[in-house]
Amino acid sequence: MIEIITDKKEWSAQLAMVEHADFYHTYDYHHLSKKEEESPVLIKYTDGLTALVLPLLIRNIDNSLYKDATSVYGYVGILKIHIEAKFNKADFHKELNDYFFKNNIIAVFSRLHPYLEESESILDGLGKITPLGKVVNIDLTEPIDLQRAKYNRRLKTYLNKSRRSCSVFEGNIEEHLETFMQLYVNTMERIDADESYFFNTDYYYKLLTSKDINSKLMLCRHNKTQKIIAGAIFLKTGRIVQYHLSGVNEDYFELQPIKLIIDEMRIQATNKGYKYFNLGGGKGSKEDSLFNFKKRFSKNFKEFKIWQYIVDKSAYKTLAENHLGTQIESEEIHRGYFPAYRSPLQIISSFLFVIEAICLQI
Repeated sequence: MIEIITDKKEWSAQLAMVEHADFYHTYDYHHLSKKEEESPVLIKYTDGLTALVLPLLIRNIDNSLYKDATSVYGYVGILKIHIEAKFNKADFHKELNDYFFKNNIIAVFSRLHPYLEESESILDGLGKITPLGKVVNIDLTEPIDLQRAKYNRRLKTYLNKSRRSCSVFEGNIEEHLETFMQLYVNTMERIDADESYFFNTDYYYKLLTSKDINSKLMLCRHNKTQKIIAGAIFLKTGRIVQYHLSGVNEDYFELQPIKLIIDEMRIQATNKGYKYFNLGGGKGSKEDSLFNFKKRFSKNFKEFKIWQYIVDKSAYKTLAENHLGTQIESEEIHRGYFPAYRSPLQIISSFLFVIEAICLQI
């Protein structure tokens, strides 16, 4: 049976039954992230004692009666509440497919969570799962000193210098939100970021006060001037810490304050029993300068994959050909931007450009 959940209380209750989830799956993050035309849903499948949940954003397709579905930015995928030994994956695939067809949803896309690997096995056989690249993880189960011993030599030098000049502390909304917002906005303007990476005050406030999301605002103060020169928001759920937003004062680049903030969060998260510290991957999931920056912290990698499912191939092909103005062969239907009738969209590449620009400047 397929059930569609849109109520916050029920959405949160379902996630509370999942052994391992992340803030990307929460009701609040979906409603913070959605665009005006997107509708967040939590699709729940039950069969006996088996229960699975899949969060998605449902979107209308312009100039058609069709819809499609995508995931919020980040790492999402399907979650298991419980799977019986007699679970029949084919039955689940059929019911999910029937739901999509009945609701005119012709294509589905989700970024799978590299730290919650069950998504792949559950979805395998329905659509296409594609590995895109590696993400960098700091293994927080190792002793703190051993974690640091694996740092790149240059990174250790930067951190030693930064610790002599700066101090990291946890900020609070009342005193420090305005300062962080200004650091972030100035950074985005300096690197000419896309407008989608500028948020209103309400976004930061809800992110930092949501009961669904365990967020931490970490700031770096220059000891001599007592000026706050950098800040970052980290989001923590279950076993996982994620690095979310950051900003730095350009006058203090040489002190590497963001690197120091990341290092301090690593120490705190280890002491509090977290298991993973995800730094993400490279631009377009490639092993580029951004990836090389991140792997200075760790050589522990996880594989990042995406799920693409074309529910109605005929409708998809027609929309794609009309949009692109060219015929698409059946074997090429999954290639290139997905879904093809929405290309070119620069959401992911813009975000990765922003992160890369910040990293290369700090």
